[in-house]
Amino acid sequence: MPRRKRIKVAVIGGGCAAITAAFELTRPQHADHYDVTVYQLGWRLGGKGASGRGPAGRIEEHGLHVWMGFYENAFRLLRECYEELNRDPERFSIAHWRDAFEPEPQVGMADRSANGQWLFRTAEFPPAEGLPGDHVAGGRSFTVSEYLLHAVSLLRTLVLEVQTRGMSDAVGASPIGDDVDRLSRNEVIERIRTGFRYGVLATAAGLTSAVGVLGVVFRSLSTFPQNVVLDLLERLAATAREQLETLVNGDDELRYKWEIIDLVIAIMVGIVKEGLVYHPKGFDAINEYECLEWLKMNGASEKSTKSAFVRGLYDLAFAYGPDGPRPGLAAGQAIRGSLRMLFTYKGAMFWKMRVGMGDAVFAPFYEVLKRRGVKFRFFHRLENVGVAENSDDSASAHVDSLDFIVQAKVKGDGEYAPLVDVAGLPCWPAQPDFGQLQNGAKLARERRDFESDWDTSCAAKKTLKVGRDFDFVVLGIGIGAIPRTCPEILRRDERWRAMVEHVKTVETQAFQVWLNESTQTLGWDGPSVTLSGYVHPFNTWADMRQTLPMEQWSVQPRAVAYFCNALADDPSLDREHADYPARRSEEVKRNAIRFLNEDVARLWPGAAKNGGFRWELLVPPETQPNGSPRGPQAFDSQLWKANVNGSDRYVLAAPGSLQYRISPLDATYDNLTIAGDWTDCGFNEGCAEAAVMSGRLAAHALSASPPLEEIVGYDHP
Repeated sequence: MPRRKRIKVAVIGGGCAAITAAFELTRPQHADHYDVTVYQLGWRLGGKGASGRGPAGRIEEHGLHVWMGFYENAFRLLRECYEELNRDPERFSIAHWRDAFEPEPQVGMADRSANGQWLFRTAEFPPAEGLPGDHVAGGRSFTVSEYLLHAVSLLRTLVLEVQTRGMSDAVGASPIGDDVDRLSRNEVIERIRTGFRYGVLATAAGLTSAVGVLGVVFRSLSTFPQNVVLDLLERLAATAREQLETLVNGDDELRYKWEIIDLVIAIMVGIVKEGLVYHPKGFDAINEYECLEWLKMNGASEKSTKSAFVRGLYDLAFAYGPDGPRPGLAAGQAIRGSLRMLFTYKGAMFWKMRVGMGDAVFAPFYEVLKRRGVKFRFFHRLENVGVAENSDDSASAHVDSLDFIVQAKVKGDGEYAPLVDVAGLPCWPAQPDFGQLQNGAKLARERRDFESDWDTSCAAKKTLKVGRDFDFVVLGIGIGAIPRTCPEILRRDERWRAMVEHVKTVETQAFQVWLNESTQTLGWDGPSVTLSGYVHPFNTWADMRQTLPMEQWSVQPRAVAYFCNALADDPSLDREHADYPARRSEEVKRNAIRFLNEDVARLWPGAAKNGGFRWELLVPPETQPNGSPRGPQAFDSQLWKANVNGSDRYVLAAPGSLQYRISPLDATYDNLTIAGDWTDCGFNEGCAEAAVMSGRLAAHALSASPPLEEIVGYDHP
């Protein structure tokens, strides 16, 4: 029996989506049917999640990377990768995925007290059953009905907590009755109307029992008239506001809970009013609305929409985007993301990495894919995707060529070995190994930045041809790189032009500091935490102390902190000019120094001295011959990043934009699929989970595997 022809697949890019597609296409079940080659600019994989080891083996990230407990697809593939890698725990400090990730139950929010002072709240979310990525037979989608029932449970808990602290009659017999879940639909409706008629909801016990009735209604929502449900919700909202809002004055803890109650009720009202439970688009039906606008439309108060919880939600999505500080987050995706984060996590709400994302995620995937026979072509920068019309159908087309600049060649035309050993762990270096490259010493002296859009390194040019070098293309670069690399597609394809125009991205900024005192010594009296909702220009902070034992300091720092935020576009700068990256990097450095001098003392009171930052706290990676520099110059030894490259820009979920995303399943081009968190992938927000879902869809487009029902959270028709 003749061996079937292997399909040559060119995977362009090395981020989560591209590597996921390569992993799916080379599973053993495909019997080596796909011959996969990954083309990547520079020396490492990772995309926006790339990290490297710098001096003292310190972990240098593009920004702050924390995985959430609802990342079912991302964790499932990573767990399978580690199982296949099968590292010896006697030899490797990171042998199992649980060695690479640790649960982070603490969530932090920065808030303002009634008198305007900053408050830093930490909440411990209880462990949830299972672990992220646990196999669920037949996969699962998450329905709007399920979310409503979870929301009712949360609402009841919060109402009781507020009442218990402020009302004497919070506990008592239900004036609506405890048997409501055994009644028929008509009997439930009559019981509700009787309660309205006699003012039952006016009591504290009446309010809590009304929440219980709401759960009964939501379990069989289709049998109840919409006007009855909306009437119940709106009366419940009015009663809750009348009873509870006055209780929270002067009590910041109760106010925080009341704000969440107010938001949950508004979400319920909006879901029922818009008919989202039965709408074929689900939450996507309201993506044309801005989230804050939609919440207010459905009864949320102005205070609630400015609460710490909402600001934290926007910070997580970098939703202060290309137009500066004006927020922009599509309502449907914002509500979907919030409910999945709160109600579908496993183990812990957050999971932190004990090493860099490159070491925890991309080095294991690289090693497994190499074992499977995947070829990696580093230092390959895509310049053009060539398109040819199909002769038998002028409406369709295919990719017939891929043009690359080869940024550097390996000595002896060999294969570049990208990983380095740090304390026995395979890691990506923060800089390429110039010793492996032809003319490496010259390239090092010129400080070539192979990952920069502005770098002009060119050792050769290469053109791949369809049928000879590839049969199929997985385009896994960021959408910010599409205008530069796909001009032929953009010229012929109105949908691609609309996608590039409407799917917005934003530059981001980040910095890391290593300290010679612990955060507790500096005055942080809470646990290790990831905190959002603080001031610009760095509204999000993570205590990353768990990474320090995995670095190689001669004298280990006592603390390390990561900060990040969006970096608003500056129209006064010429983005095409060669000095643009340097100017943006200098801007981030100034922002970080100003933040440390003016704002970090509220987090760490002990870090301040004479009205500014104690610069002697910073630990340089190497001993300075004349001692450590004093003042802000000490910051030069730390790490800061301006993520300005097209593929590094964060993809926004702006209102009115998500319908322009194109799915990896789109068949407009016979031999091309796209992959990335910028595609229409079922969870349309910038994160590792969205990228992995997109990569799995891209693999399905080519191989019909994995089955759509196994892509968790993708609501396929």
